Amino acid sequence: MAQKKQHIAVIGAGIIGLCTAKRLQDLGFSVALFDPEGIAQRCSKGNAGHFATEQVFPLANVKLLPKLPNMLFNPLGPLRIDWRYALKMWPWFLRFLLNMRSASFKKHTLALRALNESALAAYQELLPDGDYDSLITKNGSLLTFETSPTQQVEQVYLAFKAQGVSVKWLKGSEIQALEPSLNDNVKHALLFCDVGHSVDPHALCMHIYQRFVENGGVFARTGITEILPSSDQVRLLTEQGESLAFEQIVLCTGAWSNPLSKQLGFKVPLDTERGYHAMLNEQGTLSRPVASAERQFIITPMQSGLRLAGTVEFAGLDAPERQERATMLLTHAQQLIQGIKQSKVHQTWMGCRPSLPDSLPVISQSPKHNNVIFAFGHQHLGLTQAAITAKLVGQLCMGEQPMLDLTPYRIDRF
Repeated sequence: MAQKKQHIAVIGAGIIGLCTAKRLQDLGFSVALFDPEGIAQRCSKGNAGHFATEQVFPLANVKLLPKLPNMLFNPLGPLRIDWRYALKMWPWFLRFLLNMRSASFKKHTLALRALNESALAAYQELLPDGDYDSLITKNGSLLTFETSPTQQVEQVYLAFKAQGVSVKWLKGSEIQALEPSLNDNVKHALLFCDVGHSVDPHALCMHIYQRFVENGGVFARTGITEILPSSDQVRLLTEQGESLAFEQIVLCTGAWSNPLSKQLGFKVPLDTERGYHAMLNEQGTLSRPVASAERQFIITPMQSGLRLAGTVEFAGLDAPERQERATMLLTHAQQLIQGIKQSKVHQTWMGCRPSLPDSLPVISQSPKHNNVIFAFGHQHLGLTQAAITAKLVGQLCMGEQPMLDLTPYRIDRF
């Protein structure tokens, strides 16, 4: 019982850190949360709002290779690499290519599937009665196909079925009946039945934070400059020069995890996939997230309108936002949805996804210090995997055997 009363620091107040802080609090720990930017001010604020439990396949997929030239050189394509950053990201990209090998792809698919299968159930455990249904809409999502041959659509459908993903293949009028606003150039669609979305991801984060504070949680808007672990405690030095001691710490600092990980003795091949969104003042157009297989983006119905998201840009953490990466998504949306030809983008956003070349997060106790735990690198699936990550971290902090084998997510796997 004494262990439950330990004082734990959670560094990082994005969706991973927030879910982790609340889970640890629910387990009886005294929890302090730290973040220099405030609550959910990075990707947790501007993500697509899609609990993408169907996305069990790593991005490091050999099928991506023939698509890369068009993705890179098409001004409306989903991928951009800043030429000034290309040399710096080359070691990451080489690892990414190596992870496309068949054995690696299969192994990482199993690891992603293990997390995603328990993702929404973990949110149900984390959120009090009534909160889950009010904050998460479980209405499925659509993956649409406009020009892909039927045989190719079938291959995608069967691949998801083989991984146990609940999916239905819709054609023609079936698609229109489900989402009448979609254009008739959408010939096929896969309906993922056990998928949810949030109509306001930032509000979801703030709700979890409010529950945390109401139950005695403490938040400090400050960065951590140094972590000094010993056998019986971990000392944190803050930007204000404070020195604070905790029995355990959890590092949930997303794309900014490299400096602190390096301090703790781990060189992690972490880079950032900069993602963008554009908001349209369109209400009632869609009832669920709709993604495009060919255009590689997603449209999610939000409380404040339609959110268009899904591009990838490699340019580092500090490069300025390129607004055109967001506004060009309107052109794609107008090809999918009827009646928005006159729509205009009223808001854009950019955030940095923490990406590892094997498409897996780090969820790991430090092999060097038992009182240090890592939880970062969730790439495109931070919102999806936040609650299950928090559950696994809670089991580590309690000294229990985690419900999943954490070997694939170890920090020293690289």
